[in-house]
Amino acid sequence: MMSAAARYVIFSGGTLGSWALRLLQPGDKLIGADRGALFLAEHGLRPDIALGDFDSVTAMELERVRDSSARFMTCDPVMKDLTDTEMAFNWALEQGAREIVMAGVLGSRWDHSLANVHLLRRGLLAGVPCRIADKYNELQLIGAGTPLKLQKSPHTHVSLLPLTLDVHGITLEGFQYPLHEASLTIGQSLGISNVLVDEAGTVQVREGLLLVIRSRDPEPEAPSLL
Repeated sequence: MMSAAARYVIFSGGTLGSWALRLLQPGDKLIGADRGALFLAEHGLRPDIALGDFDSVTAMELERVRDSSARFMTCDPVMKDLTDTEMAFNWALEQGAREIVMAGVLGSRWDHSLANVHLLRRGLLAGVPCRIADKYNELQLIGAGTPLKLQKSPHTHVSLLPLTLDVHGITLEGFQYPLHEASLTIGQSLGISNVLVDEAGTVQVREGLLLVIRSRDPEPEAPSLL
């Protein structure tokens, strides 16, 4: 049954930690993709659905996921055509998600990480706001007619990278380095590490797809006493 105007949060099998739990809001629908479902179960959370090939969990862990999930869906790890994260993303779209947040979709496998970033385009075309988050970064994609409003946050750096060959008509308001009707081409680093100086700012484009990455630096490690 379709859930009206629900926000869906996908936990996938990439890098996860306690930071991911802080993404949750009351009323969120939870999707556990492969080992992401185990992460939810281990933290006392019940996924609305757990899905994937579950090739990264043990038989005992798989039973825990099955018992801890409202719905369970598995598939053959060899014969499937989609990654576990794309399966979860498709399922969220099919449920009529009003927003999709993805955690654990970045990690050591850059083929998977980039494929998951490309899912942002699917969400944009479907008119569903989507965001990828990890411990230090938040990624969103915008196109023509979809200005992005940003509030000041601990993610102090804002970087802009084209996801199409060229992006034209880039306009920034509220930033240290404002732009008006600027253009970026793949391979340029001009859009890296801007800073929001006002309490709120806006990013918009006239043509093309622009990846907006908000980042913060890791906390410095405490000096060793040895």
